[in-house]
Amino acid sequence: MREMVYIDERIPLVGHIAFGVIDRGTNVIQVRATTLCHLNCIFCSVDAGPRSRHRQVEYTVDLNWLLEWVKAVVNIKNGDVEALIDGVGEPATYPKLIELVQGLKDIKGIRSVALQTRGYPLTYELIKELEEAGLDRINLSLDALDDILASKLYGVKNFNNRKIIELAEYIVKNTKIDLHVAPLWIPGYNDHEIPKIIEWVKRIGAGKKWPPIGIQKYIEHKYGRKPPGVKEWSWNKFYKKLKELELKHNFKLIYSNEDFMMHYAPRVPIIYRVGQTLRVEVVENGWLKGEKLAVPKDRKRVITIIKAWKIEIGDVVDVRIIRNKDNIYIAKPLGY
Repeated sequence: MREMVYIDERIPLVGHIAFGVIDRGTNVIQVRATTLCHLNCIFCSVDAGPRSRHRQVEYTVDLNWLLEWVKAVVNIKNGDVEALIDGVGEPATYPKLIELVQGLKDIKGIRSVALQTRGYPLTYELIKELEEAGLDRINLSLDALDDILASKLYGVKNFNNRKIIELAEYIVKNTKIDLHVAPLWIPGYNDHEIPKIIEWVKRIGAGKKWPPIGIQKYIEHKYGRKPPGVKEWSWNKFYKKLKELELKHNFKLIYSNEDFMMHYAPRVPIIYRVGQTLRVEVVENGWLKGEKLAVPKDRKRVITIIKAWKIEIGDVVDVRIIRNKDNIYIAKPLGY
């Protein structure tokens, strides 16, 4: 059992990949409230779930502190913002999910709120509560309609895939929440399921306002899991396959940012440059083994220190920034 860390006012909520608010230069901001997941997906790009080999802690974020940081980011964006509740785990495991959706909907400048989920925490009651809270869209990661294959892909015996399919159909037919289905195409594993998912999406009428389906390309990640025998396709091959399916099913599968009402928007300013040295206080264990979380004196960002095996919580150390893309800060300690 990994350590659970509660993220509150001690820790800024811009700067980390696993929690807080992530801005990638568009009007869509990622809101990450939890890292927890109960599945062991054999393709998981972020090594989530009970069988994780790289994680040393899991995080959950204080609701009010998260909403405060979202407001600050939205103020930079000049409105028309979509808040996407996603994460490096299962976002729907967040215990205050309804309150989070309500809080996001109340923020001036947020146009829509979406939830990324694999569906297993959903119930009919929770879906109705999400609708009442104002949730605009569910992005459902559904990679197979077949129960046996789903259990294999998600690393869970007797996974109740049928329940998720029924809940998805309920969302479309009985709520105002839009449904966007986002299967991951894993070459050699679910090739025969992708056409079935396309026809199912067509049949149930998903995607009233946003695209009904967005097939995802399998990509290998450094700390992710690789299914045995899978070979990653090139982007050219992936899009060629999608075009073939478009013709076969007479159904649009390749979308632009405009189809998702997504566009460039002002970025949250980068504060620390690559190569810059900072004195920081170590405040918590980092997400992955060998990491620590640290906060500079100005307390404007959270920084991940790698190769921090000899550093303890409470230490004050000097670090050098080695990465700052999208305001996600990675640093190495000096003198270690």
